[in-house]
Parts: sequence; structure tokens; C-alpha cells
Amino acid sequence: MRIREIQAFPLAYPEPHYKGIERYITLARVESDDGLVGWGECISQFPEATLATKVIIEQGFAPLLAGENALDVERLWHKMLDRIWWYGPEGIAAFAVSAVDMALWDLKGKALGAPVCQLLGGKLHDRVTAMASIIFDMEDIEWTVNEFRWLREEGYGVVKGGWGMRPEAVFGLDRARDIEVVRAVRDVIGDDLELVVDTPGQRGLWDVPTAIQRFRDLEPYRLKWIEQPLPPENLPAYAQLRAAVSTPIGTGEDEWDVESYKRLIESGGVDIIQIDPGRCHGLTGSHHVIKLIEAENLRFSAHTWSSALNTAASLHMLASSRHADCMDFKPHESPMQHELVSDPWIPENGHVAVRDTPGLGVTVREDVVQRYLFG
Repeated sequence: MRIREIQAFPLAYPEPHYKGIERYITLARVESDDGLVGWGECISQFPEATLATKVIIEQGFAPLLAGENALDVERLWHKMLDRIWWYGPEGIAAFAVSAVDMALWDLKGKALGAPVCQLLGGKLHDRVTAMASIIFDMEDIEWTVNEFRWLREEGYGVVKGGWGMRPEAVFGLDRARDIEVVRAVRDVIGDDLELVVDTPGQRGLWDVPTAIQRFRDLEPYRLKWIEQPLPPENLPAYAQLRAAVSTPIGTGEDEWDVESYKRLIESGGVDIIQIDPGRCHGLTGSHHVIKLIEAENLRFSAHTWSSALNTAASLHMLASSRHADCMDFKPHESPMQHELVSDPWIPENGHVAVRDTPGLGVTVREDVVQRYLFG
């Protein structure tokens, strides 16, 4: 089965979970010579990155992979990595690899009549824990608390909040306000739900002493983990923090490839590793990282907060490992989750079922792709 065409589609859409702020993703569409189509996605996030990703996919990877056997996914993954040796493997080039690789797995599953998790080694879980993930409004605690009350009513067992609606008002800036938000959320969700908080560590809000203080401040609220408390590149600081606190640490969403995850794992500063197949070289790259995680007896979660395609890839990734924990999940209806595909993911009792449908398990609506096309 040969690759006939590869296209890229930069999309812009209003994100309800961010009170309508515009966000961006790039889709990849791979078509074989027998008419089968696979779809993939990367979380390119910004308009310029989204347009640049399209250029790499269509001007770099499309001619490179044309005529190749579409079933040789890992070989083609290596071929893309060899292509970007000078301007990758991190950044926009990694977005392009991620989207095309995901589409190739979707295409391969459809060709072989098998769900992607089977191709990754087997379905070890029939369902995956959905961690309902929202953005805090640090200036409207009542609204934030009401959101978590609704999440409890919806049956989620793991919930997460973090950041903030404006850069000037994010979780991590104001100690007293941070504690008040977490206390109020814990009060409304009760003791039986697991709670994660996410800090904008990339902005360097906390140094190690401050992070230790904040972790200890929040110990009474029994957090499942605190996510990205420090700048992601400061691995020695993570190791210092982990040695000093009891609450688990989550990080990894800013990593790019197997080598950067290897450095993170070897640092000794993380308990739960975040993986986003729409960023870290697709499902192939994620699969290699998971093998490192399993070898070190750590756990991972899927940082998937974009479209139904990334949700699908994350489900298969989690379903094929015993070291999987949970996945980020958008609890409200949104364009990229509920319009982009004709068969959106619907949680039941806080879990999402792993489908036996060939490929990723979702059907992209090409009319909706055209509707949200950007640039």
C-alpha cells in the first residue's frame, strides 16, 4: 500500500474551556493509492507555528514519503527524523512529525482492520480514566468552584485545574489565593475525588524553596500530583524538590523526543510523566518513551487537550501499557472534540472506552476541517 498524497490543514477555533480564546492545531491527512485515508494532529498552538507546520509537512514530508509503503510506520518515522536533522528534532519540526506519524498509524490500522492499540502491542485496558481538565479563573473563585461541582455531578473521579484566564492572574502567583482556590475546590468535590493542580512552571514563578513551601501548604488537600511546578528545563531543581516533598510531581508536557524524555527520567525529579502524542513525535515517539517509563517503574498520563484525534491517539497509547494513569479530557463540548469528528468521545462514569474500530477510531468530517481552516 503506497502513499499517494499528504496534506496539512491549519485550523483555528474558539476554545470554550478558555472562555472562547482562539487556539490552533494542524491536521495531517495521508491518503494511500487504494483510497484509504489516515488522519493525525499536532498541537501547534500558535498561528505562526500552525502555518509553519503546514510548510514542513507539504514541502518536506509529502515529497519525501510519496510512493513509500504506508505500513512501514516506524521506518517512515526514522526517515522524517533524518530529514529534519538540521532544523529539528524539537519545535515546529516535531509538530510536523507528530501529525504525520499519527496519521500513518490511523491509516495502518484501517488497512489491517485493527485498532491502533493492537498494533502497539495489545489492548491491556478496555477503558481509560478521563481526568476532567479545566482552566482556573483565579479572579472568579465562585465560577471555578461551580465548575468543579458540576464535574463531580458528571461522575468524574479525577479532576484537574490550573493556570488562569489571564497571564496576570494564574495559579502560583498569590500564595493565599492559591490555597483558597484549592481548599474551596476540595470542599466541593469531597474526599473521594482525586485532584490535580497545574502550575505555569514554564514562566518560572517558583524557585525550589518556594515550591517546597507551596507543596507543603497544599498537603492537607491530598493532591494526586502537582504539575510542572518549576521551569521544565531545570532538571536538578526537580530532583531537589522531589527529595523534599511528599506530594507527587508531574511534568513532561514540554518535552519533545525520546532523548529529552530520557534526560527527564534519569533526573530523578518526576513521578508522573506527561506525554502528548501531538507534540513528541507522534505515537511512535510516545511508544519509545513509554518503554523508558516502564523500565524505570514510573507512571505516565496523556497531556491531550486539543482535538478528538489527539484524544484517540492518547487512548490507544494508554490502553497498551500497564504504567498508564489517566488522560486530560475536556469536559465541555468544543469544536475540535464534538464537531471535527462524527463520533466524538463520550465519557461514562469518568472513563472513556477504547474502541475496537480500525485505526484511531474516529471519523473526521472534512467539511468541518474546511470550516475552521486558517491561513
